[in-house]
Amino acid sequence: MINIQHLRGKSLDTFHESFAVQLNDTHPSIAVAELMRLLVDEHHMEWDKAWAITQKTMAYTNHTLLPEALEKWPLRSSAASFPAHGDHL
Repeated sequence: MINIQHLRGKSLDTFHESFAVQLNDTHPSIAVAELMRLLVDEHHMEWDKAWAITQKTMAYTNHTLLPEALEKWPLRSSAASFPAHGDHL
């Protein structure tokens, strides 16, 4: 999506005006940290600006309220599994 934004000649400042990402349940939630990583680490955007864009881009829906259906990942093991995302978790 970032590449498409660039190909369209648009700034990442308006990324959220071009894209919306719907996250359903907990499995794809790493996408939030990935977008932050890309904006901050790869495109050198300030944290607060990147976070504002990420918040405007991402939406989350959970289809169950049962505690056993909600995934919880310990920060230590998440950071070990996704080392590039450690600062963004």
